Amino acid sequence: MVKFGTGGWRAVIGDEFTKENIQRLAKALCNKMKDEDAAGKGIVLGYDRRFLSKEAMQWAGMVFAAEGVTAYLINKSSPTPLVMFYVMRHQFPYGMMVTASHNPAIYNGIKVFTAGGRDADETQTREIEQYLQEIKWPVPEMEYDRAREQGLIQEIYPLNEYLDNIMDAVNMEAIRERGLRVALDPMYGVSETSLRMILQTARCEVATIHDRHDTLFGGHLPSPSAATLRSLQNYVMDGHYDIGIATDGDADRIGIIDDTGRFLHPNEILVLLYYYLEKHKGWRGPAVRNICTTHVLDRVAESFGEKCYEVPVGFKHISAKMNETDAVIGGESSGGLTVRGHIRGKDGIYAAMLLVEMIAVTEKKLSEIIRDLEAEFGPIYMEERDYHFNQEKKEQIRKLLLEEKELPALPFEIDHVSYLDGSKIYFRDGGWVIARFSGTEPLLRIFCERSRPDEAKNICQRYEAFLGL
Repeated sequence: MVKFGTGGWRAVIGDEFTKENIQRLAKALCNKMKDEDAAGKGIVLGYDRRFLSKEAMQWAGMVFAAEGVTAYLINKSSPTPLVMFYVMRHQFPYGMMVTASHNPAIYNGIKVFTAGGRDADETQTREIEQYLQEIKWPVPEMEYDRAREQGLIQEIYPLNEYLDNIMDAVNMEAIRERGLRVALDPMYGVSETSLRMILQTARCEVATIHDRHDTLFGGHLPSPSAATLRSLQNYVMDGHYDIGIATDGDADRIGIIDDTGRFLHPNEILVLLYYYLEKHKGWRGPAVRNICTTHVLDRVAESFGEKCYEVPVGFKHISAKMNETDAVIGGESSGGLTVRGHIRGKDGIYAAMLLVEMIAVTEKKLSEIIRDLEAEFGPIYMEERDYHFNQEKKEQIRKLLLEEKELPALPFEIDHVSYLDGSKIYFRDGGWVIARFSGTEPLLRIFCERSRPDEAKNICQRYEAFLGL
């Protein structure tokens, strides 16, 4: 069974992530493209370093070839934003990336991109699922070498075009003048080549950890967080680096360690970059965040006479609202963000280079810039908790929160409640708490933002007791 969530289709390898389901998905997309008269241009496919990623890309390409749809296969493991960029730059109707992003190593999956390099929205993924219902196994496939000989599979590697686009967008001269020292942690994923090439072109001193190909990601979750980046923290402090940069498995999300060894929450990164783009680069426009992301971004927007828009979880919602409002930046508390004028999706490599540019242009240490922002807009503190459950418990929680719309007893006055995506309580003093089911993993997630850590912890504990977690 292929079912799309907020970040594409993801499944356990050998369970639902199988050759059969991959090729059925490729055939469904083929049929959709033909019905839309979009098959003539072809499709772009890429893959990351996960187990079976390259094979899965080739299996899909063989189906497209059998249907007479030219498949352009990026022939080295690559960042997800490279595929999105190539779809956008060369005006392809669709693209596919074999990745499960930041999920555990037992998962793999496929992201589908539409015209303009956007994440396929709910309408598109629902239509693909409808096409899938008509696909019977086995599906026609063309032998790989024969498809190459006939030009129906073409191997490409457009990395330089993607890197040149980023280097044209950032102030490389300002970075060159600072001689910055940068530590990289690609978390055994696909960002190391891209980031190293850009940084060294900008005359940065670069050191890398965890850069080898390991489909088990060193036994850790390939998601940049305070818990997973302790090695990078130590490396930055021991080596006196200006910044530590980490990316998730497919390089669309970032994690940052400042010059003091402190992990920056993705909320802080989003606020930092929005402030920098408005204050120092002179950009003007609103911001977009998902429903689980800091409201401090709203305060920054207000200080520049702008608005911050709230959307459901899923980057497709952020990119759609950015396109609608011509927003400067859009992002989420899980580490994904993009800015105006770049691809319409997450790009950890471009975001990382903007942060390096910020250090160079402001001529301040990253820790100093953060202190300045906290002094102006207040600190950002968010408590985040994840809970596993069985199907029976999930139904109990869903009924309580989303049907009966019950709320726990909380110590702060409630302003209003939103059911846009989960159950989100907005407090009159500006704080908030949300409980929602993950769209990519079998988890219930609770996020709470308060000005004091003890208050956020207390609210999460009350929610736990209320839901029997």
